[in-house]
Amino acid sequence: IAIQHDRLASAYLFSGPRGVGKTTTARILAKALNCEKGPTTTPCNDCTACKEIAQGNNIDVLEIDGASNRGIDEVRNLRESTRYTPAKSRNKIYIIDEVHMLTNEAFNALLKTLEEPPPHVIFIFATTEMNKVPATILSRCQRFDFKRIANPDIVQQLKTICEHDRIKIEDSALHLIAKKADGSMRDSESLLDQVVSFCGTEVAEKDVAELLGLVQQELFIEIGEAIQQKDLAKIIDISQRIYEHGLDAGSLMLGLNEYLNNVLKLKITESTE
Repeated sequence: IAIQHDRLASAYLFSGPRGVGKTTTARILAKALNCEKGPTTTPCNDCTACKEIAQGNNIDVLEIDGASNRGIDEVRNLRESTRYTPAKSRNKIYIIDEVHMLTNEAFNALLKTLEEPPPHVIFIFATTEMNKVPATILSRCQRFDFKRIANPDIVQQLKTICEHDRIKIEDSALHLIAKKADGSMRDSESLLDQVVSFCGTEVAEKDVAELLGLVQQELFIEIGEAIQQKDLAKIIDISQRIYEHGLDAGSLMLGLNEYLNNVLKLKITESTE
């Protein structure tokens, strides 16, 4: 709506967990603002500006890593560069990733530019720790909160990738990867890459569990049945197997907690949703 009505903010803040698309969205916004057919909500991806932004070599769209450029000198240099008009695009856009890593002095230096921004400059900040960004900076940004990606959505995307690359993988294995990724699409794709490198083009759940150090669902079911039957001998046998396989106790307890939670939900709702 802001693009359609030409009511753009001078600074945007994208906050949320890692690997959910903050920097990717920042690049898409940069395309939308600098597309030769824009500003438009549907950048063409064919013009020179869109292609250069996608490749990361557009002279008017600068991506800066806040973790490695966190000092006052780097921010002063950035402020100096904002004085110059764009070389060939409509706007000069600065994408600062992990902005919370900047020092207090750097934030104060940046604040001067945010208070009186040049008309051709737009800042897009991305952070995983919004609580570390000073209130003075937050108050001058239009904020968007990104959420963790739901496991079914991650599984669907991984399934699409596997179908495209002709990889045979069990659905239960994809669910394990999605759970391990903890809502991060980027992490899930990296984990899938590791699994395929380890297993080849045919992947079973037990292979994923072994590679990622996870506990298979069958073990939790076995523990649950042993508890229900009050079979102490079986519990000791299971404990011995867990010890011999070197499974992490913390991961085991988290997984068991999730399993029991799912059983409780199933009993209450009578639905597997």
